Formats: sequence, structure tokens, C-alpha cells
Amino acid sequence: MPTTPTFPRRAVVTAGMPYGNKELHFGHVGGVFIHADTYFRFLKDRIGEDNVVFVSGTDCYGSPIVESFKNQTEHAALEDFVKYNHTKQKEALAGFYVEPSLFAASGLPPWRGLHKDVCNEIFRALKESGRLRKLVTKQFYDEAAQVFLNGRQVLGKCPIEGCKSQKAYADECDLGHSYDPSQLIDPVSSLSGEPPVTRDASNWYFDLQNSAEALRQWTERLRGLGSTRSFMLGALEEFLKPPLIHIKRKFRKSFDALSLPPHRLSDDESKPSFTLEFAEVSAREAAEETLKAAAIPFRTGKTLVPFRLTGNVEWGVPLDTDSTDDEGLTFWVWPESLWAPVSFVKAYLESAGRAGEEADFWFSPDCAVYQFIGEDNISFYGPAEMAMFMAIGKSLEALPTLVPNCHLLYGGVKASSSGDIKPPSALELLDIYGGEELRAHFLGLGLAGKSASFSPARILEPDKPAKQDPALKEGSLLTNVFNRLARSCFYTAQTRFSGKIPPGEVSPEITGICQEAIREYERLMYKFEFHNVMSLLDTFIREANKRWARESKEESTLARTLLDGFELLRVGTVLLHPIAPRGAALVFEYLQIPGTAAFWSWDNIFNPLLSFYPAEPKVREIPPKFDFFPQSKGFE
Repeated sequence: MPTTPTFPRRAVVTAGMPYGNKELHFGHVGGVFIHADTYFRFLKDRIGEDNVVFVSGTDCYGSPIVESFKNQTEHAALEDFVKYNHTKQKEALAGFYVEPSLFAASGLPPWRGLHKDVCNEIFRALKESGRLRKLVTKQFYDEAAQVFLNGRQVLGKCPIEGCKSQKAYADECDLGHSYDPSQLIDPVSSLSGEPPVTRDASNWYFDLQNSAEALRQWTERLRGLGSTRSFMLGALEEFLKPPLIHIKRKFRKSFDALSLPPHRLSDDESKPSFTLEFAEVSAREAAEETLKAAAIPFRTGKTLVPFRLTGNVEWGVPLDTDSTDDEGLTFWVWPESLWAPVSFVKAYLESAGRAGEEADFWFSPDCAVYQFIGEDNISFYGPAEMAMFMAIGKSLEALPTLVPNCHLLYGGVKASSSGDIKPPSALELLDIYGGEELRAHFLGLGLAGKSASFSPARILEPDKPAKQDPALKEGSLLTNVFNRLARSCFYTAQTRFSGKIPPGEVSPEITGICQEAIREYERLMYKFEFHNVMSLLDTFIREANKRWARESKEESTLARTLLDGFELLRVGTVLLHPIAPRGAALVFEYLQIPGTAAFWSWDNIFNPLLSFYPAEPKVREIPPKFDFFPQSKGFE
């Protein structure tokens, strides 16, 4: 990483799209959206508001939504069901001050038509690249119900070696591993409860294996950037492994009697299984059929397998085609959700009267794309998305930057809407905590390097004293410490200096402290180290308070202390702006500085507070016990 970070001229920020079958839960906002919004707000201040676009939206299509719709009675139409959840998702985001340029919905007007056009445009480009293949694969069929089963109507065990998934569907598990449906272990139909059979189905696939070398080059480039999260590099390298099969050693004698395609056998006696390595996925698939026929159980390893683009789920984006063989095909939900931000950026620019600028905001060499996702989705946004974008001519340098976060646990365990431990909804949290308090808390959990637990005592331990609530730890920096600094400055100005900020030069020591904090903050933001940003601000703000408490008692230097105090307040306010936007904006409002953009712009980040006043620097009077950052209801 360079000593002084270099930021792009323009940027797109995206956040992983939530399914349209439910409201947002705490993991959506705390694990992805707050981080994305914070970086978006930082970039707006850093490179200019018109140069940054933040898009996300409701992922409207796919079998999970169809299944959820069937299991509810409130909405008569599928589209109404999705629209209701989309509205609730927007409401929750607003409560946490997450404000994308556009939060759209892939299957709802006015975005549905544009999204369909973009999907088919990318499909045609991929087809022209020669990287698509029409494959006949086995799809699950419920003979009792006499229907083909969509992905979420089949449950079994993940076939990927070492996978700890609690729930595996037809061709992907809940930890993001993809596999051929025939590999699913112990499949059961959710319709009849019976094991389904398989029947042939023809779909379009993207050949990922031919992208192996390009993906290796991309991974090596990520390694050299200095801002790529190490666990993501490890996850990517797993997919770059050759096709593997793992067989338990107790089946070795039966295995030795078989004739399999060419492979390399590795047998480490310290391990319970031996391993077969193949040069091609097709060779591994042939070996799988032989092993199945011999009733030898096995598991496969991660590798680059063909990435499915289409399916036959009716509730999906239609594939435009002149071929009768493709009639009825729709896009599989994963590829079209990867492309959705492309159509959403275009939709936003059109709605903002900036039609035609999309080329400047996606794959332009002057524009960086930052995609905030959960670690479960690395397999899709990593190998699949990047390989497809490269196939249609995008360079390594123009590919999006992935910012994955580790799992956000609930009370120390993994919670799931479909599991035994239900996560609280985002809106439920807002009945108890303040949106900015939780923004600070989620940013401080350190999801960049490890899974962390959200343990709200107000919910899990309601009898616990509010001040011992872990969920309020970082928020108290706003509601207590920074509030105290702001009130001290404003109250002193209005009671001792007629509401004016004393003239003069900021102390060189304070200037140095502020400049050092600004530079370190910028470096940490560049690396997406939000937990370290919170640690930096904690030190900066607490030291500013201690200095005020120590030096404001000296009457002869009170004017200088107040001037220095307001300078520390200015820098703290600007650095908090992406994290606690409402409270920071309120501090700015009471400073009564004319104009807004200049104060937040990093073009002026090293300019002292008095330079923003064209005339006499006079602040707005605040009433007694005024809170710039109100405390949560847990303290009331």
C-alpha cells in the first residue's frame, strides 16, 4: 500500500442484495450495509458527492422467494409480496441512516425492464465471447407431485469436503458452495418428503475452468494491493485448486478394483481419506459416475465448475432468444443479481438526469467499484463475477474490489431466519437502540478479519444495567464523550464569549494532533479497516476531552483553549461524518458555517475552523442538556 493512499476520480459502491422474501435482519445491516454506507459517505467527502454512486436493492427473483410466498397468506400476488418486503427493507435502512443513491428492486417497476435488458445484453456479450456452453444436466423431479423442483425445494447434505453447512439445497449450500445436483447427499423433496428422482434439463453455463489462469493473475494482483482481506485470498485459492475427489480409506480395496479416468492419487496415512486429482472437471465427473455405480461414497473438493446462467423457474428474468430450445428459460438468480448493480447504476443516473454517464461509473479506468458482501458470497462475487467480466473484455485493473465481512453472530451463535435461532429484525433493533449507536458498534466489531458476536443485552439480558450493554460500547463515544466535548465548546462560547469563537491561531500542538489523526484515518479507510477507524476516533475524542477538562480551568488561557477545542471538534465532526451522519450534520448546523460542501470536503480537511467563516465566527445557541447524539432508550 502506498504511504499516501490514492483514491479514484469516481467510484461505485454496492452492497449485497437481500432477498425479497423477508425484512432485513441485524446481519444485513450490521454485516454489510452499514460498512458500505460508511465508505460511500467517506468517498463523497473525499472525492466529491457527484463522483460517487451507491446502489443496492431487493433481489426479487428466485426459488427462495417463491417458496416464502407460498407459505404466507397476507399477499395474494407474488409481486405484492416482494413489494411489501422491499418497502420494509428501505424503511429499515433509513432508520440506520443508510442512504444509497438508489435502493431498487430487480423485479419491480420502474427498474424491472431495464434490469431485463442489461441481463440479456451481458448474456449476449458472454455468448459472443465463446465462453458459454449449453449443457444437459440432471434436475430433481418429484414423482409424487409430478413437478420439477426448484433449488430450494430440495434439501440434503453438502458434498464439498470439509463443509460445515447446516442446510444444502439442490446445487448450492447455505455457505455458498456450488455443485452438480447429482452430488447432493441424501436429497429430499420439500413438497412430498420423498427422495426425488433426476431428469435431464438443458441450460446455459459459463465455462469457469477456462478462466483459471486469468483468475490466478487477478488473485495475485489482489495480494499485492495491501488492502485485500487475507481470508478472501484463502477462499479464492481454494477454488483455484484442481478437481479433487476424497474417499475414506476403508473403501480403498473396492476403489483399487475400479478403472477411472487419468488422475493422481495422494494417500496420507495421517488422514482419514485419500485424494484423487484430475486435470479436468469432466474427468472428475466421469469418475464420480463410476464411484456411484460401485456404491463407493465420496466427497468432492472446491474447484472451478461450470457456472449456471439459466434455469426454468418461472419467477425469473426472461432470457431473450430466438431459439425454440431456449423457450421458457429464465436467468438463474445468482448471475442476474451479480449484474443488478450495473442496471441500478444506469437507472440511478437516468433518474438523476445524467443518462449516458454509466460508462463513466462502472468499467471506466477512472472509476473504482467497491462491492461489500458477506464471506459466504465470495464464491459468486469472486471467481464467477470476475471471470465473466473479464470474458466480456474488462481488464484486471477495471474489475470491482471486493470487501467481504466475516460472519456476524448473534449472542455467540449463527442465527438464521430459517433456523432454530431467529435473528432480530433491523426494525426491532431500532425500537431499542439508536441507529447511529448501532452503526458505531457494528463498525467496531472487526468483521474484516474474524467473525464477531452481536450480543445486545437489552434483548438477551434485559435485566442487565444499560451501561454494561456491549451493543452500546462504541455508541457511548458519540452519546457521552463526543457530546461532552461539543457541549463544552458551545456552552463556553455562548456563556463566556457572546456565542463567538475566539480569534487567533490554533496551537501548533493541536494542529499536529489533528493532521496525524486525519492521515491515519485516511490510511485506515483506504484499507477498509473500520474497527481500527473506530479505535483511532476513540483515542482522538477521549484525548480531546481530557485536554479540555485539564486546560479549561485556567482562566487566562481560556480563549486559546476554546479555539483549540473547536478545532478538535471540527476534525472529530468531519471524521465522524461517514459514521454518524445525523449527529455530525447537527454539529455542523450549530456551527452556523455558510455553505455545506466546503466544510465536509477533504480538499479543505487541513484548513482550520475559522477559515470557513467569511465574517465573524458565531455559533448557534444550544439549550441546556442538549444532545447532538441522543442516548438510546436503554438509558432512559
